[in-house]
Amino acid sequence: FFFLMIRRPPRSTPKPSSAASDVYKRQVSTQSTWGYKVQQEMPNLRLQKRLAASVLKCGQKRVWLDPNEASEIALANSRKNIRKLFKDGLIIKRHIHLHSRSRVRRMKEAKRKGRHTGMGKREGTINARISYKILWMRRIRILRRLLRKYRELKKIDKHLYHSFYMKCKGNQFKNKYVLIEAVHKAKSEEKRAKELGAQAEAKKAKKKKGEEKKEEPKEKVEEKKAEQDIYIWTYICLLYTSPSPRDLSTSRMPSSA
Repeated sequence: FFFLMIRRPPRSTPKPSSAASDVYKRQVSTQSTWGYKVQQEMPNLRLQKRLAASVLKCGQKRVWLDPNEASEIALANSRKNIRKLFKDGLIIKRHIHLHSRSRVRRMKEAKRKGRHTGMGKREGTINARISYKILWMRRIRILRRLLRKYRELKKIDKHLYHSFYMKCKGNQFKNKYVLIEAVHKAKSEEKRAKELGAQAEAKKAKKKKGEEKKEEPKEKVEEKKAEQDIYIWTYICLLYTSPSPRDLSTSRMPSSA
């Protein structure tokens, strides 16, 4: 009975294909050959690596086995033992090796500053590098958004909005700042025109008022002239209707009879 309890030692074979050699790789004892010590060979841990990859849910290339604890790892022939070794730190799951983008980010940052964009770095026509249509869409959307914002804020009325909208469509403004300057200029001209109109109206009203004032003395003069005419006519009438002084003198003389 005790004889049966003794475990059979692993079969030592130079080929790593046998099942026993996967679990217990032959241990080559250190022997002295001509005074030189032969180093002990590392056991084959193919089974442990496969089990660890299955337990950790990754590829075998990402599994790291501690070379200093190879003999202990070699004794692990079940997933439970692999989990214990992973918990103890003898088996580690490597991080994924990503392609570094630090150089790409550095180059992009330099290109934003204008580096590495000379004639020798350009491939393709201008329209191939960035389409004219895309540039036009970007510009017209910015200009129309600005006009819409000004109209909502009551900075421009609907007539001025329509005028500038059609000018934007006609490619009159190069960028947003040119449009802003044109809007301010148009508003100042409109304000100036209103001021001039108001001044003209005031001047016209003042002139009319002055004319009215001038018309009043004319009426008075005409009234005076009419009064004088009436006086003259009454005097003339009195002259022709009243008896002459000669007649009065003859009438006063005594009669010869």
